[in-house]
Amino acid sequence: MTVSFRNGFFVGLIFATIFALWLWQLWQPTRQVELHSGHLIAAVQSKNWEALGGFLDQSYRDQWNQDRPVVLSRLREVLRFARNLRITTTSAKTIATTAEGDWSARITIDAEENEIAEMIKSRVNNLDTPFELHWQHVSWKPWDWKLIRVTNSALELPAAGEF
Repeated sequence: MTVSFRNGFFVGLIFATIFALWLWQLWQPTRQVELHSGHLIAAVQSKNWEALGGFLDQSYRDQWNQDRPVVLSRLREVLRFARNLRITTTSAKTIATTAEGDWSARITIDAEENEIAEMIKSRVNNLDTPFELHWQHVSWKPWDWKLIRVTNSALELPAAGEF
C-alpha cells in the first residue's frame, strides 16, 4: 500500500470518527454524573477541599439544611481526624437527563482507629438507605455538572454548632 494524500485522509477520517464517538459516549449525562460522583468521593477521601468545593454549586443545600460553606467547614473539621480514610460505594445507580442527574449508592467508611473515626463509621456504615447525590447541568459544556443536594433519609446530623 502506498502512502498518498487520499490514504492519509481516510486514515485521519477514521481516527477523527473514533475520537468523536468516544467523546460522544464520555459526554453523555449518565456517564458525566457517574464520573463526577466518583471524583467527588475521591476528593473527600483524599481531603482535597479545593476540588470538593469545585463540585458544589453555589446554591448547594442538603436535607440537613447545610449550605456550601457549612458543609465544607464541617467536612474539614470532622474528617481531619480520620487518618487513611477509605470510602467504598456499593450498588451505585445513576439516572440522568440533559439538565439533571441523580446518583445513589450505599457508602461505607473505613479509617485508622480513633474515637472520631469510630463515631463516623458507626453513623455511616450502619445505614441501610443509600446516599443520593443530586446533580445539575449548569452550562452548555457537556462536562459542567454541579452538586446541588445530598440526601439520606436515615442519617441524622446535629444542627450547626451542636457537634
